[in-house]
Amino acid sequence: MLKGFCMNQRKASITGKKVLVAGAGGFIGSHIARALYKNGNYVRAVDVKWDNFIKEPHFSKALTMDLRNFDNCKKATEGMDYVFNFAANMGGIGYITRQGANIMHDSSMINLNLLNCSVKNNIERFFYASSACVYPEHLQLESDVRPLKEADAYPAMPDTYYGWEKLYTERLCEAFSVDYGLKTRIARYHNIYGPESTFDGGREKAPSALCRKVALATNPGAIEVWGDGEQTRSFCYIDDCVNATLALASSSYEMPINVGSDRLVTINQLADMIIAISGKKIAKNHNTKGAQGVRGRNADISLIKEKLGWEPKVSLEKGLEKTYRWTSKEIIDRASPLQVKM
Repeated sequence: MLKGFCMNQRKASITGKKVLVAGAGGFIGSHIARALYKNGNYVRAVDVKWDNFIKEPHFSKALTMDLRNFDNCKKATEGMDYVFNFAANMGGIGYITRQGANIMHDSSMINLNLLNCSVKNNIERFFYASSACVYPEHLQLESDVRPLKEADAYPAMPDTYYGWEKLYTERLCEAFSVDYGLKTRIARYHNIYGPESTFDGGREKAPSALCRKVALATNPGAIEVWGDGEQTRSFCYIDDCVNATLALASSSYEMPINVGSDRLVTINQLADMIIAISGKKIAKNHNTKGAQGVRGRNADISLIKEKLGWEPKVSLEKGLEKTYRWTSKEIIDRASPLQVKM
């Protein structure tokens, strides 16, 4: 067993290491930073901005810097053993369908800088957060879709520039591994959600956006749902995502691998679950002009079950309940005496 790795069939941890978490101000990055910090690692958290949703200590040192700058990346990676790269220009479906050039430019700069500096600073292992958006659009045209296997990524034809950037960086990681011996690990995340996540501002994902809308809705009332609501997705709770990420980062598996759930639901069903949790009487008004993304997307997780012995443990109902309760409390805590706007 490699020094610093502890594994059994279901759990893995990294201990006693110096770890850079790039993008630690965001959702998944902050949760990974907390898990690594609790496991006894020195965690250097870096981001250009901070959500500050996690209140407890979850890093050893935080640096606010723009990783599109090479010198910043060099400083961030100095003295580290591992790099976890969650830094990216990204957001929900409304954002990524509007910001193609900025997303590709900013994220490509970050990834190139971090990979080059990881080689220069002798990083032992590099983890990259990829996305289910890498998969071809033609495999996602129906609501009742076949779950996507890792091999389905090629021939390539993602439906967004965001997906193209993610797929390009996967190959970039492979090239750095082949040419420079940098050990890379790649997770293709499928709709990760949970508490301590952005729920407004335009970059939020569907579960958090719907939690916000329901929390702010009158009782009785109505919320807006983008599309006809029959588009489908699978959703993976953040705690399951953290466990999968650490298991992958600790493993000997070198190829991109799906991290997600294989339970397919419609967006209408997702909204109905959140409404039921709230206890309110809320109708759904569909905005067919709202961004929807692909018609259907589901994760085939047979490979990660086989290679890492991992599968999600938190049900969608339980995960949404935790997410809604947290989101609702955050909205109440933020509220001023003036009426909160939708």
